Amino acid sequence: MGGLIKRDVIDAVRDRADIRSVVETYVSLRSSGVGSYKGLCPFHDERTPSFYIRTSTNTYHCFGCGEGGDVISFLQKQDHTTFAETVEKLAQMTGIPVEYEDGGTGAKPEEIGRRRRLLDAHKIAEEFFAEKLKDPEAAPARAFLAGRGFDGQAARDFGCGYAPQGWDALLKHLTSKGFTREELLEGGLVSQGQRGVYDRFRGRLIWPIRDLTGATIGFGARKLYEDDQGPKYLNTPETPLYKKSQVLYGVDTAKKAISQRREIVVVEGYTDVMAARLAGIETAVATCGTAFGADHIKVARRLMRDDGPGGSVIFTFDGDEAGQRAALRAFEEDQKFVAQTYVVVEPNGMDPCDVRLTRGDQAVRDLIASKRPLFEFAIRSQIARFDVSTAEGRVGALRAAAEIVSQIRDSTLRPEYARQLSQWLGMDLGTVEQAVGSAGRSRGSASRTASMAEQPARPSVSLDLRDPVTRLERDVMAVALQMPQLLDKLRWPPFTRLRLHTPALAAVHVGILAAARNQVPLPRWVAGVAEHVPDELRPMVYELSALPVPARDEDSMLHYGAEVLGRISEMNITRQKADLVSELSRLDPEADRERAGQVSRALLDLEKQRRALRRD
Repeated sequence: MGGLIKRDVIDAVRDRADIRSVVETYVSLRSSGVGSYKGLCPFHDERTPSFYIRTSTNTYHCFGCGEGGDVISFLQKQDHTTFAETVEKLAQMTGIPVEYEDGGTGAKPEEIGRRRRLLDAHKIAEEFFAEKLKDPEAAPARAFLAGRGFDGQAARDFGCGYAPQGWDALLKHLTSKGFTREELLEGGLVSQGQRGVYDRFRGRLIWPIRDLTGATIGFGARKLYEDDQGPKYLNTPETPLYKKSQVLYGVDTAKKAISQRREIVVVEGYTDVMAARLAGIETAVATCGTAFGADHIKVARRLMRDDGPGGSVIFTFDGDEAGQRAALRAFEEDQKFVAQTYVVVEPNGMDPCDVRLTRGDQAVRDLIASKRPLFEFAIRSQIARFDVSTAEGRVGALRAAAEIVSQIRDSTLRPEYARQLSQWLGMDLGTVEQAVGSAGRSRGSASRTASMAEQPARPSVSLDLRDPVTRLERDVMAVALQMPQLLDKLRWPPFTRLRLHTPALAAVHVGILAAARNQVPLPRWVAGVAEHVPDELRPMVYELSALPVPARDEDSMLHYGAEVLGRISEMNITRQKADLVSELSRLDPEADRERAGQVSRALLDLEKQRRALRRD
């Protein structure tokens, strides 16, 4: 055995290990709806089955004792083995080679030669895509770039290309250069279907993704045609070259500036990196289809020489609720840096590419310069959730913000932010310090980075299911967690606009949107959602992922999902209309003419949404 098992090995085990096969070694299961099975819980004595698994998400939950998690946590708890031992066992069952962070398995000469072949294939593929960007067929790709403010020179500087719409253009080109189909499959350049091997990227704008040495190890691709049924952005899958948890787009050309300035600016997409660089932000990089995590931090720290004060890490996020959630997630990781961490949130929800397109390069530079300390942003974001004009609101804000302050590890910064919190809330410093101390004690020594495989036995947050609104919201979140692929067939835009009445379910909703934005694959979908919700709500995510629904097959699930999503969408619209009508009645027709017009237009828009729902 080596040291820590590599993250991509763990992810591969989660993807490939079938929870039904594993659980049936210990539990007799019977069908309980589409993709759902139930049996007697192996973790407590019971006579009526309350233990459910869902094969589409590889998760389980017992509604009797509250145990829940994924295939790794099930086997770990059942066999009383360590996390590493469990992963090794599942890897052996699924034929996945186990590799360790310390390189325990070693690299054989033939493996080094294989890596060289894969790098060569990617280099030739990059040249192929770049050449195809000049073809008449690539006009939509060139128009997309131009529409976002990037000319031909910018496209060449960033290595942009075009993947033809045909099924095997790249496949034919690379096989003519001597590469085998097996090599191209291993490198993620082609995919295997029922009818054979075909190009992974087709009819898309291409960005090459390079490692620190400048070698191309993968690609990011944006769809251009309406009939493309794939995701808006498609990246290279996990391969021997490409590990998305470690990749930063643009890092090869930004590394010198990052090292010299001891600064890194983390934006959200390929076009944001392009816009920021063209505006003079030379340290801009982006993650590729995943959140900025522990492995990215290791890369950034190494580049920044993050061993003393003076460095800066700047995160940029959209100004919407999901963007704020992403910023708060960054707060959880930021204390792994010695450097000061900042956040930039564009108030109108624009990303750097939008800012450059509408207001120019200087506006992008001004946006980055408007950075605020991430601690301050996290605290103020918690305060903003409450009406601090009331005593109850101030107390609620204090409790929420004190939780953030208590997590600040720097013992010199913590009391300073406690003082600022007392000023922002207009409360006595002693009261604030007491709340911060209490929050810190209640957290104890619990680690915020505990393995996702080890879920608490019981949810710490319960739902009042006597409330019909809460029940409906729960049912909608259960459908989204269990069958996320159905959302595209239903009403994805209305789902994104939902405003949930129940705070816990609203947080789950935000987690679902974040996982969808990060294109979390189905086998890790539930775990991906759980990563984007507060710790105390993670058991609820697993519970909802196994909640029985009244559907026996995919068609009935689609019908059920359409029904509950339609009901909650119309309920949301009715609630928003009532709020706006109430506001309109309080406005002065003369003094508040502009606001009255805005409210009236919003009411018309809501009515259009309601009619569209009923037509569907």
